[in-house]
Amino acid sequence: MTRSSDIAIIGGGVIGSAIAWWLKAHFAFPGSVTVIEPDPTYAEGATGRSLGSLRQQFSMPENILLSRFGLEFVRHIRNHIDLPEDETPDVQFRDGQYLFLATEAGAEALRSNVATQQATGSPVALLSPDDVSERFPWIRVHDIALAAHGLRDEGWLDPHALLQAFRRGARRAGAAFLQDRVTAIRCADNRVSELSLAVGETLAVGQVVNAAGPWAGAIAAMAGIALPVVPRKRTVFHVTTPTPPTDPVLIVDPSGVYVRPEGNGFLTGSSPLPGEPDPDGGSLDPDYDQLEGRCWPALANRSAAFEALRMTGAWGGFYDYNSFDQNAVLGPHAEITNFHFANGFSGHGVQQAPAVGRALAEWLLQGRSVSLDLGLFSHDRIAANRSVVERGII
Repeated sequence: MTRSSDIAIIGGGVIGSAIAWWLKAHFAFPGSVTVIEPDPTYAEGATGRSLGSLRQQFSMPENILLSRFGLEFVRHIRNHIDLPEDETPDVQFRDGQYLFLATEAGAEALRSNVATQQATGSPVALLSPDDVSERFPWIRVHDIALAAHGLRDEGWLDPHALLQAFRRGARRAGAAFLQDRVTAIRCADNRVSELSLAVGETLAVGQVVNAAGPWAGAIAAMAGIALPVVPRKRTVFHVTTPTPPTDPVLIVDPSGVYVRPEGNGFLTGSSPLPGEPDPDGGSLDPDYDQLEGRCWPALANRSAAFEALRMTGAWGGFYDYNSFDQNAVLGPHAEITNFHFANGFSGHGVQQAPAVGRALAEWLLQGRSVSLDLGLFSHDRIAANRSVVERGII
């Protein structure tokens, strides 16, 4: 049996659902939009296992603008996504602040990042160690040379609720969500012609969007396209302490460890530092050794408040990691012209989903990203070995 769809979106996580919402609800695209998602519970998807934080502290203006739009969208989500009151998920956005700490070795890069942020209008201040001690007396600054402090317009939210808001809004506007898995992609005359599905059906398509998150590289390979996006596991720990600080601040330590308040405790985790091993894939079981081996020592070094920690929970999740330059890959393929990318966010997908959804909808309907110039994120840069480096990776 063969079905058809004008636009097929492979992957129904927050990115895929956001694209479908922009197409059908905002731009009122009259054609058919089908989102293919194998797990409508999203139990193992990247979105629901995300930390759900939003920030403006990036080194590239494009990433700053993408995330700034995401924050404003989330703040006023009920004005954007038209759902009955009892169907509108509470995304639980909470205002917070990011505090990036740097040793002498990282001070110049941090200073450059803040100059870029301030040039885009982001309210970020450079702090000396004395400034940090004055504002956050519970933070130890003995090894710190400089800090960057987001004064406002940052925070965190429930990522699964944001996904459900986009999904419900897209379905209400006419998008179809198909519980299935793409097993093969057929191309003819430099275009994708149809998708093979696990149930044995085929889907004839006009345009295709790869929004498959950590599995985007495998989807692109079905179309004969090299896309260096792989699943990289990250573990998040929920911990409590007898003497918790109360500032709503997310600290990014020079060690790569982060910590932020959550409920009656804190969330903490880390990414490997440059040069450290970071294997692809694996199970979603938490890597408990990271807490004692990396997170706890770094937190205890940073504050007496974290010297006594108790773990109350943990989970593992996958980043859709772009191993080429840790930046998004967006827009159409140069040769298979109806194949579009929305991939490789490397941990920033939730906060950038509202803006990326809008941009992909514009590409699909108007041939270019109208609202933001995102051409530097094109897939072409990979073949040309032209990396786009974002220094503000966590």
